[in-house]
Amino acid sequence: MPSSRPRPPGPRERPGWRRRLQSLLSVHSLATQVFLLQAVVIILLVVAAAVALVLQARYDSYEDAHNRSLGAAEAFAYGPGTAAALTSPDPAAVLQPAADEAARGAGVDFISVLSTDGVRYTDPEPELIGKRVEGDISRAAAGEAFTETFQGEPRDAVRAVVPVLDGNRRVVGLVSAGIQVANVGELLDLQMPILLGSAAGALVLATGGAALVSRRLRRQTHGLGPAEMTRMYEHHDAVLHAVREGVLIVGGDGRLLLANDEARRLLGLPPDADRRPVGELGLAPGITRLLVSGREVSDEVFLSGDRLLALSTRPTAPYGGVTGLVASLRDTTELRALSGRAEAARERLTLLYEAGVRIGTTLDVRRTARELAEVAVPRFADFVSVELLDPVLRGDEPAGLGAMRRTALSGIRDDHPLQPVGDAIRINITPMSTALANGQALLEPDLAASETWGSEDPEGRRQALEYGIRSLVTVPLRARGVVLGLVNYWRSEDAPRFDEDDISFAEELAARAAVAIDNARRYTREHAMAVTLQRSLLPRDLPEQDALGVAWRYLPAQAGVGGDWFDVIPLPGLRVALVVGDVVGHGMHAAATMGRLRTAVLNFSSLDLPPSDLLARLDDLVLRIDADQPPEAEGERAQVTGATCLYAIYDSVSGRCTLAHAGHLAPAVVDPEGRVVFPELPVSPPLGVGGLPFEETELDLSEGSRLVLFTDGLVEDRQRDVDEGLALLRDALAQPGLTPEETCVAVMSALLPDQPSDDIALLVARTRLLDRSRAAEWDVPPDVSAVSRVRAEAGRKLAEWGLEGSVFVAELVLSELLTNAIRYGTEPVRVRLLHGRTLIVEVSDGSSTSPHLRRAAATDEGGRGLFLVAQFSQRWGTRYVSPGKIIWAELSLGGELPEPVMVFDEELAW
Repeated sequence: MPSSRPRPPGPRERPGWRRRLQSLLSVHSLATQVFLLQAVVIILLVVAAAVALVLQARYDSYEDAHNRSLGAAEAFAYGPGTAAALTSPDPAAVLQPAADEAARGAGVDFISVLSTDGVRYTDPEPELIGKRVEGDISRAAAGEAFTETFQGEPRDAVRAVVPVLDGNRRVVGLVSAGIQVANVGELLDLQMPILLGSAAGALVLATGGAALVSRRLRRQTHGLGPAEMTRMYEHHDAVLHAVREGVLIVGGDGRLLLANDEARRLLGLPPDADRRPVGELGLAPGITRLLVSGREVSDEVFLSGDRLLALSTRPTAPYGGVTGLVASLRDTTELRALSGRAEAARERLTLLYEAGVRIGTTLDVRRTARELAEVAVPRFADFVSVELLDPVLRGDEPAGLGAMRRTALSGIRDDHPLQPVGDAIRINITPMSTALANGQALLEPDLAASETWGSEDPEGRRQALEYGIRSLVTVPLRARGVVLGLVNYWRSEDAPRFDEDDISFAEELAARAAVAIDNARRYTREHAMAVTLQRSLLPRDLPEQDALGVAWRYLPAQAGVGGDWFDVIPLPGLRVALVVGDVVGHGMHAAATMGRLRTAVLNFSSLDLPPSDLLARLDDLVLRIDADQPPEAEGERAQVTGATCLYAIYDSVSGRCTLAHAGHLAPAVVDPEGRVVFPELPVSPPLGVGGLPFEETELDLSEGSRLVLFTDGLVEDRQRDVDEGLALLRDALAQPGLTPEETCVAVMSALLPDQPSDDIALLVARTRLLDRSRAAEWDVPPDVSAVSRVRAEAGRKLAEWGLEGSVFVAELVLSELLTNAIRYGTEPVRVRLLHGRTLIVEVSDGSSTSPHLRRAAATDEGGRGLFLVAQFSQRWGTRYVSPGKIIWAELSLGGELPEPVMVFDEELAW
């Protein structure tokens, strides 16, 4: 059998050099075409490069001539002695030798020294000395150096002209240096053989390289002729149509260029599909959009008839050079059916993982139920409803099945017929009641065919079925063996019905949610107890007083009760104490500590202490609280009490506010025009540090000013820092004319976070000033005889105020207090009457000794004065000031004299 491979030629058959040359030059050969194309391109590139090099060399030569000429001219012009030589009697004799030597040293053809009007002093050609140079040299005469290519007599040259300046910066001469154009061209002529030789060498090397490439190409094609190439195409065409994978080629204009037999079978293409637009082939819409869009995808699945086709597309431009798209498609119907269960299992594992992350993010029962409903829609059910027992919603332990309420509902649409959130749910409806009784999940795969579902509510059943709800899985929510509620998973007619495989997943999802709901329920109970305790320890109603208009807001933290508190405490002398504090930490311990500190502040305020002294005593109390803590149990840390406090006293008579703080934020002060300031307070440690003093600050407030006290929970949160919160507070307060209640509304609207992480206490007080006509004051000399005079003047002042009914009691109390101050006190002695909600009688002296109430014996001549004061007054007491003390008594306005409790002589004794 003869071989099909071509035999090498024998000795007589070897082609001669002519045949080899003809074969090489034959344009029918692919290798020859490539060689000729490369040769033409190389010649063009070499010629272009040679021309560019010649031009660049010419430019560089002239540029070098300009630079050398300018350098030589400047060096000679600025050289020492040049300017002096120009002003000498014979400049030519002095400068000619130097100019010739400088020209030889600088490598230029000439250096000429000229006068300012262009007459040569020196020149390499002596006959030119004394003659005027040609060309425009006015710029140099004006003081500007320049270079130019000069054409004229005596020679064409590249020259530079530089002015010579004397000590006064005046032009006293010119220096011209240059190189003849002929010499510049000689340099270019010397470079030209090198350039041309390099171009020729590059042409030879490139042509040889092209020949080598063409020879290599001939070896790679094995010398195949047209017949062999045709047979190769036929082989490729046979393979293209024999493979079990569809192949499509779509042109850039959206027309089908090629489709193999498998593609025609899978897509059902018509016989005349070639060259037709893809949109006219009747393909599935998704496939048509993909082929027209030109997107690059890998194994994207489309439904075509009853087949699932996996399409992969790639652009043809990088491979074939033509704009278009090649698509390969495989029939994956059977593969999808086999992998469907594995994909579903993987999807459910992913959903369970997400449920573990998304359910129980907060300790809120309703929020946790809502998270359960949201996580299952739409990946497991179309609608999910969660019903919880009423005790669970309150945070109590459920004791059996009772009233149940819909707590959460989520679905793919909002127009469903299911009961809304908040509705009471009947627990005697099957199959829900059956699932609750058995404690196990119950499946209703086809609600339309169910005989039990909806029998108690035919109208609700009809609405649900008409809406399209078709399948149900109901699962009890159980934790620690106790039923907390129920979760219902619903699917509509657009989704596959629930089956037995879905029950285990529904139970697992419900079990995870039940644990989170139970944790939230127990936290809700503890949180409610702590809130109840805290609110019982805070003031319910603010006391009546004349000095301030007050409004407040208190908001406990959503994540745990803290220890913030506030108080408004009336003080004698038409003064009011404002208190805001914050105990570090959350929970029952913080709430209980807050109650102890608030009670202590109330007790210390009754002593009428200055703010700094009150905080010092409060600091000692916190230290004792920490010292009294029981030893911590093993593995636990003892609770350490830390707290901040701001205590301010406002005097409505003087308009002065005295305040001190223990590690607390400074209050905001808003004047009647709406200007807001945060006063600088001395740095003070929090309560419980011990050993450090507390300093006071005094503020003079005009009437109508607002004093705003707050805790850090108002201005600091996870989403903002203190500076940002204070800026927001400043903007909210900068509105003139707001009442305290309106101020609270504005501040809470601007700064209240969605979920407060800390307690918020806000106290707003607007100042009032006592009318000067409602106050009277007398300086009393240290003489008992002055008592009657002051008593009479006080009676007239009370009559002027319209308080005739109070004159007798006021004179009686005033006589007792003033007589005691004169007898036992020191100077100065003063009396002050204040007419407010009550009548206040104040007697001050310079002594710090305070009287006290005692029971006088029947035989005692004195000792009954303070007893009388206590009987006729609503309140009385002693307030220490610097220097001395004030004994005060509050009397009712227009009150009658009470029944005497004891008999006393006409002359009252102290």
